[in-house]
Amino acid sequence: MEFHGAKKLIITYLLLTALVRSSSGFSVMSLDLFYSASSIISGIGAELLQNFPTVSQLFSASIQMLFGLPEQALFKAINQLCSIYVGSDNIDPRITPKLKEMYFQLRTPCSNISVPLSEAQKLLEYPEFDAKKRVVIFITGWMSNIHADYIEDMARAFNCRGNYNFLALNASNFIQTLYTWSAFNTDAVGIFVGKGIAKLSKKIPAKKIHLIGHSLGAHIAGRAGRQFQKLTGQSLYRITGLDPANPCFNEGETLSGLHRGDADFVDVIHSNPGVLGKAQPLGDVDFYPDGLAPIKTGCVIFGCSHSRAYEYFIETVFPGNENNFLAKRCNSMTSYNGGQCDGLVYPMGIATPTYLKGDFFLSVNAKDPFGKNASRMAVDMTQYLCGRCSN
Repeated sequence: MEFHGAKKLIITYLLLTALVRSSSGFSVMSLDLFYSASSIISGIGAELLQNFPTVSQLFSASIQMLFGLPEQALFKAINQLCSIYVGSDNIDPRITPKLKEMYFQLRTPCSNISVPLSEAQKLLEYPEFDAKKRVVIFITGWMSNIHADYIEDMARAFNCRGNYNFLALNASNFIQTLYTWSAFNTDAVGIFVGKGIAKLSKKIPAKKIHLIGHSLGAHIAGRAGRQFQKLTGQSLYRITGLDPANPCFNEGETLSGLHRGDADFVDVIHSNPGVLGKAQPLGDVDFYPDGLAPIKTGCVIFGCSHSRAYEYFIETVFPGNENNFLAKRCNSMTSYNGGQCDGLVYPMGIATPTYLKGDFFLSVNAKDPFGKNASRMAVDMTQYLCGRCSN
C-alpha cells in the first residue's frame, strides 16, 4: 500500500469512527476527541516513512517483512484511535448485543441444529447431541458469519475426528459493524456465551468443553471463560485463540481480551502478529509460525495471514495430521533457523499438550498442507473422505 493510499484509508476510517449514536441518530464526536484523533493522522506520514526500509535493507529484507510494513503503521494508528475512544467514556457500540438474537448451532455431518444461547440446555434434548462426547464451541471473527466456508471446514474436521459435538456461535450481527464498535461488543457477547456454557455444564463437565475463537472471537472466548468461572467457580478445559485481534486490545485498557487463566489451558497461534493479530504472548503457550513476520509464507493479499491461524488449526484436527506442525521453544525465528533452540519438538494445534508453557517457533509451508511434517496422502484422505454426510 502506498503512503497516500494508507493515509486516505486511515482518514476514511477516522471519519467513520467519528460517528457516534445519539438519541436523534448519528452525530460527530466532540471536537476535542476528534482533534485528538486527527493529531494521530497528521503524523501517519512520518510513521510510514520511519517504517520503510533503506535502499540497502530493501535488497536484504524478506518479502514477508516488506508486505507487512504499511499495514503495521496503519493498524498502529487504529489502535491509538481505540485508546482515545476508551479514554473518552464516549463509547457506543451502535448495535447493542441482544441475547435473544444469538444462538449455538450444532453441526453434524447431516444436519445443522440451532438453539438460542439463552436456552443452551435444550441442545441436550436432541439425539444428534451426544452428552458423552466432548464439546467444541467455535467463535468467528470480525466480518465473518456462521455461513463462512471455514466454519464448515472446521465442523467437518471435528466430525471426521469423532468424539466431539461441534457448536458454532452465531453472533455475527454484533461483530460485523465498524471495527471499533465490534471490538467493544466482544465483552457483552462473551458474557452471554459464558452464561450459555454454564447452562450446558449442568450435564457436560467443564473439563470436556473447549472454546476456539478466531480474531475478535478469541477475545469473546476469553471473556466467556472468565464469565463461566464467575458463575460456576470452575474453569473450562481449554481455550484456543487463533490470531487474537490486535487493534483496540491494549494491555491495561477496558478491552483486555484473551489471556492466560481464562481456562485451565490457553494456547494461541499468532499468524499476523503486530497487524490484525496480537504479537504479544497471551496464553500458557504461544506459537509463532514463521516467527514474528507479519505476512506468512505464501500470502500476498491483505487478510491472508490472519486467516492462516484457523487454516493451520483445521489441518491438525483431521486424523493423521496431529503432528503436521512441530515447534520448538525459542526466543526468535533467527535462533530457530540457526539451530540454537534446544529441547524437544511439540505439536501445534489440536494435539498440543496441555502442560506446555512458553513461546514456540516453527516453519510452515506456503500452501496446503501447511505443516512441514505433513503427509500429502494423509491430508488428502482425511479431508475428502470423512466428516461428510453419507445419506
